[in-house]
Amino acid sequence: MKPTSSRWAKSVALLAAASILASCGLPRVGPNKSEIFAGSVQRQGDAFVVTVNDRVTRATAIVPSLGFSEAFQNAGLVGSDVINPGDTLGLTIWENVDDGLLAGETSNSTILEEVQVDGSGFIFVPYAGRIRAAGNSPDAIRRVITERLADQTPDPQVQVRRLAGDGSTVSLVGSVGGQGVYAIERPTRTLSAMLARAGGVTIQPEIAQVTVLRGGQQGKIWFQDLYKNPRMDIPLRGGDRILVEEDTRAFTALGATGTQARVPFESQTLSAVEAIAQVGGLLSATADPTGVFIFRNEPADIANQVMGRSDLIGAQRLVYVLDLTEPNGMFMARDFVVRDGDTLYVTEAPFVQWDKTIAALTGSLSTVGTLATVSTAVSGG
Repeated sequence: MKPTSSRWAKSVALLAAASILASCGLPRVGPNKSEIFAGSVQRQGDAFVVTVNDRVTRATAIVPSLGFSEAFQNAGLVGSDVINPGDTLGLTIWENVDDGLLAGETSNSTILEEVQVDGSGFIFVPYAGRIRAAGNSPDAIRRVITERLADQTPDPQVQVRRLAGDGSTVSLVGSVGGQGVYAIERPTRTLSAMLARAGGVTIQPEIAQVTVLRGGQQGKIWFQDLYKNPRMDIPLRGGDRILVEEDTRAFTALGATGTQARVPFESQTLSAVEAIAQVGGLLSATADPTGVFIFRNEPADIANQVMGRSDLIGAQRLVYVLDLTEPNGMFMARDFVVRDGDTLYVTEAPFVQWDKTIAALTGSLSTVGTLATVSTAVSGG
């Protein structure tokens, strides 16, 4: 009976030691599933723990809506042919004689580049004098110059080009092919055309956002919506500032996932399944697929819908629970929308902590046994 009693005593001692080790707190990635549930409001905690179902996914499926106001959409196209003070013009004058007023002996044409429209709206052309340019089209200016030169040189031919101008330019910065100041010309009078003129966007189109600042107004749109919704391809105005930048939304992944980090969104909408995939999935050796949690501060209106209440005031802490082992679990995770600032946390499987306890215990016992052996050998020597 002594061997049996000895084995029984060893088993009791092993369990006692395991309990002591477990109570001491072995290393782990975070709280386990039971500890999260213990912190629920239903158990005198400070967060609502909610199991995700179809009703919850519908109530929480909030996606940021971007677009331009009616003021942006209803603005008419700028008459790019109308000259403004500060514009820069290019003039070419042909004369039907070998030795003209402006042309040299070897050429019958004269090119006047970068003729500036002054603050009063006038330009100066040799032999034609001061001509009012502001408020006129290039063609109207051409006719005036032709008439004034006709008395001095036979059959002059004039071309007027609008090169650029302070009054009808926009600035583009951010993730575009060529940042700079661009003139609003006939082919580039809308937002999409001007972006193309600047070399297009240099980031993923799916997460590119375009902001237009106009005076005291501001509008923002997803780049892809410029082509999905033609009304969002707004006419530009002189002085518009256009910023192209990457979506700044992100979520945090913690626990038994392939990556633990702050993770930027890679699409306009992101489901729980896509978020899990984006961080490398669940760790097959340690993750508990029944314990996938989304931590979020919900506005009161959404929290009331989720909880079926009407008395909640202010932002509420909600913890959404996904069980991927349920028959409908993957569909729930596919339909649940992850939002900016969410924390995705995956708990470890229960056996993992027990495995750590046993490993720590057996390792400790092996170390004690080794020390005892060494001590006996030294004493015997």
